[in-house]
Amino acid sequence: MAETKQIRTALVSVFHKDGLDDLLKKLNEEGVKFLSTGGTQQFIESLGIPCQKVEDLTSYPSILGGRVKTLHPKVFGGILGRRDNEGDREQMAKYEIPEIDLVIVDLYPFEQTVASGASETDIIEKIDIGGISLIRAGAKNFRDVVIVPSKAEYPVLLDILNRDGAKTDIEDRRLLAERAFGVSSHYDTAIHNWFAKK
Repeated sequence: MAETKQIRTALVSVFHKDGLDDLLKKLNEEGVKFLSTGGTQQFIESLGIPCQKVEDLTSYPSILGGRVKTLHPKVFGGILGRRDNEGDREQMAKYEIPEIDLVIVDLYPFEQTVASGASETDIIEKIDIGGISLIRAGAKNFRDVVIVPSKAEYPVLLDILNRDGAKTDIEDRRLLAERAFGVSSHYDTAIHNWFAKK
């Protein structure tokens, strides 16, 4: 396979946990290590799977009412670091930034919150910042990183894992990057439309 990459570490940050079990169990069987926050981390551990807290990596807790959890150089450096770039690799070593090979995200349900008739305050809190940033970072660095941008893509990755184990080729990663930018584009359009109607 062209430009095959091994998945060793996965960052999982999802709103909806449904449909995640089979994917996590398969990744665990393949020896993939997990990083996560809050409810997602507790969900992973409830399946009997070890999971490192992002705050143990960054040395920062979830702050500002949960608005800032993953936004940290040790997380984004681990996703954006170019594995074939000597300068990136030296900086990752210097600042103890781990390589993150897989990012699984399911965004806050902005459109559903708007449709429910929620207050403006509640709607604004459902504008995902960390998740959308993780999606864009993973998609940008698709040469090295697998991005799963919504629960709709869980089966896509599961099929790859069942076919090849914890390895992906460049075509797999490019396809998921394309879908990731589709998710972020749709999400930002929905937010823009809501603001435009105010």
